[in-house]
Amino acid sequence: MTLPSVFRGRAAAGGSLSDLVALTKPRVMSLLLLTGAAGMFVGAGGVPDLVDLGVMLVGLALACGGAAAFNHVMDADIDRLMGERTAARPVAAGRVSAPYALEFALALSAASFALLASTANVLTAVLALVGNLFYVIVYTRYLKRSTDWNIVIGGAAGAVPPLVGYAAATGDLGVPAVALFLIVFLWTPPHFWALALMIREHYEAAHVPMLPGTRGERETTRQILWYSVATVAATVAVGAWLGPLYTAAALALGAWFLVLARRLRADTSRHNAVALFHYSLAYLALLFVAAALDPIVL
Repeated sequence: MTLPSVFRGRAAAGGSLSDLVALTKPRVMSLLLLTGAAGMFVGAGGVPDLVDLGVMLVGLALACGGAAAFNHVMDADIDRLMGERTAARPVAAGRVSAPYALEFALALSAASFALLASTANVLTAVLALVGNLFYVIVYTRYLKRSTDWNIVIGGAAGAVPPLVGYAAATGDLGVPAVALFLIVFLWTPPHFWALALMIREHYEAAHVPMLPGTRGERETTRQILWYSVATVAATVAVGAWLGPLYTAAALALGAWFLVLARRLRADTSRHNAVALFHYSLAYLALLFVAAALDPIVL
């Protein structure tokens, strides 16, 4: 789908304040901000300067919000096909026009770069911009509609926030930053494939090639199990750089993650997919909280 084709359609509108907030996907953003904050704690080796932390979070929020708004514009056509939840999104439902949402996305993205470059450092600003562009151009524009590897490759975009936080604290990227990136990158496929099992018919209605639709539930659960094993193994392995408290959390949280993945492999019921999906959110959040607390507590 080209941008001009997106612009043809619903009435030009700016929408309400709640619509503009919805364009930024605040629920998704909250986890991204948490991983970004954890990256800054790890980079600082403890509690970072709170003003610097606040500025980084604002800049990262602007970048994430801008990318999400771009996604609303580019995915409006498939959002209308994927059930009531996505069909009610501001651009898909016509409450916000595509040109207006695009301007909003550009404004947020530009503000993010300007803020981070002027208050943190250029590397931080560039990383946030790269994550934004990768999500919008590589994932949304190309991968999402063309391959069932969309989530595997596209997961790199969601793994950028820890790099942003770490770079804001240190001005460079070290092994701990790469470790945090790797955790999110490996975690992404089992998380989203569990979601794809839950709403398989929605993806199929929109002709989005997700693994359950292209290769079946059994192959999907096999891939989920293998990626879950890789995720947990990686989280424990990087404990050498992230500390003993983090490592203990990785072992405890990872054990239950594997139990749920194995349970889904044995029984591909929606109940088990829902359980893994929701736990995976708590798993990643608690893992990054542990990474942030480790240099403070120990």
